[in-house]
Amino acid sequence: MSVDEAAPRWFTDALATPVDKGTVEVDGATIAYRAWGDAGNPGVVLVHGGMAHSGWWDHIGPQLAAGRRVVALDLSGHGDSAHRSHYSLESWSAEVLAVAEAGGIDGRPVLIGHSMGGIVSFAASHMQGDRLHGVVILDSPIRDLTPEEVEMRTKIAANAGPPKVYPSVDAAVARFRLVPPQDTAEPFVLEHIARESLKQVEGGWSWKFDNLRMGREGRGSLESMAPRCRVAYFRCERGIVDDALAARIRRQLGPDTLMVELPAAGHHPMIDQPLAVVTAARTVLATWER
Repeated sequence: MSVDEAAPRWFTDALATPVDKGTVEVDGATIAYRAWGDAGNPGVVLVHGGMAHSGWWDHIGPQLAAGRRVVALDLSGHGDSAHRSHYSLESWSAEVLAVAEAGGIDGRPVLIGHSMGGIVSFAASHMQGDRLHGVVILDSPIRDLTPEEVEMRTKIAANAGPPKVYPSVDAAVARFRLVPPQDTAEPFVLEHIARESLKQVEGGWSWKFDNLRMGREGRGSLESMAPRCRVAYFRCERGIVDDALAARIRRQLGPDTLMVELPAAGHHPMIDQPLAVVTAARTVLATWER
């Protein structure tokens, strides 16, 4: 049985949902996005993690679109968006707000961000909280990088060679790996995301992210930031946020923040627990809308 044949009805229905695609210019870079639901409605912006892209939300976005406009973007350096010579939380936050407007969301959007996308969403809540209805964060390690981590990222960037080129889509998909590694995944979700992660280049197929991003990224102190809009935080039970970091994040986000654990979820919950992600997002959105 193929992966397509094994995929459940909810998944195939989501992928069959009509999607609008567009681009918007933000500070000299072309930013790509996709959207579901009717333009002109209140809405949501979905923000992917590092080395990911908007297609990670293809099976999630349509399930949030009843009465809403849902927009998923490719942050610069990812997916079908342009690369920059320098990346920052400020520029990524500006991209998120720009696609909300260009994508047809009426009023202040809710941001839902995973991993690095949750960090971008958190930074946006600090820098542009008055333009947001709220922020939902999925398993994002909101903390400053240690000197050792900065040094490691610098070394990785310095040693980065040309992007790997594979002779075929199937050969590339066979090499697709989650970072950090994760033992559990719905195979139909994983394969869709892997195939959407590729672009055709000279000699074959390559991944859609900027492999020099880490060496071009600057980040201010996350621990000096505070949200200026409502926040909900979903920690994954098998994710990357340990108890000590979760406690620190709770203090930083404040006592009014909803903080809940997604049971049995790895760091990439849209891959191993997608319906739990949909349920969590629907619950928060319905509460905030009311």
